[in-house]
Amino acid sequence: MSAVADLAENRVVDGIYAVLKKEKLRTRAGAPYLALELADATGRISGRVWNDVELLDTRFAEGDAVHVLGRVERFRDRLQLEVRALEPSEADPASLAPSLRRDADELEGFLAFLVSEIHDDELHGLVAGVVAGAPLRAYPATPNGHHSYAGGLLEHTVGVATICHELVQLHPRLRVDLLLAAAIVHDAGRTRELGPAPAFRPTDEGNLLGHVHLGLRMLEEREAPAELLYAVAAHHDLRAARTAEAAVLYHANQLDALAATRPVRE
Repeated sequence: MSAVADLAENRVVDGIYAVLKKEKLRTRAGAPYLALELADATGRISGRVWNDVELLDTRFAEGDAVHVLGRVERFRDRLQLEVRALEPSEADPASLAPSLRRDADELEGFLAFLVSEIHDDELHGLVAGVVAGAPLRAYPATPNGHHSYAGGLLEHTVGVATICHELVQLHPRLRVDLLLAAAIVHDAGRTRELGPAPAFRPTDEGNLLGHVHLGLRMLEEREAPAELLYAVAAHHDLRAARTAEAAVLYHANQLDALAATRPVRE
């Protein structure tokens, strides 16, 4: 079977993939085609169905697993799969989503350590409760950006919280309990914003409210203090971050995202 990571231009493809996205569109000449985003555990690739569109469209839906025959072509400097035949597959679609390459149990263990570093009893209990109720290892940190794979939310949360944990050693004036708490829960709203693997399509409330607002709701349900709500609310908006902890959280979030996505020299 053809793994996405191994695909190369002009290669014949015979593989089983999850359908992350499916749209029925039309060419400039008015002919219908299907625009797909396909994935397996090694990566993602765009796909196009040009022929037998009406027939193939009825055979599968977004979120399904499909057996694909086709050929890899290059379009605008990116690889794309020209789908020539497609059938439903009995494979578990969730198992075909791009996944975490680090050990999830190890990451969860380190997250538990970071939670234990919050010594204020009320903040510790609040954060522990949020973490227990938010399956971070099941979701991406973003649907299409950094850490965009199952478990990416756990990896990103540990990354941001670790940066904050280390920074307070250099700047002891920072309120470590508040900063660590904000770092650990800052993206918990993703677990309400996104649906299940493999597509991680936004839920109805996710489309309307977004992960920041939903995360604030989760914290308000546990009567979070105002400064924690404020830091989480501002973690994508530096101009709104008027406390030191909120500003540090903003930059830690940006730094972890950049470190995960920017290319490095071999």
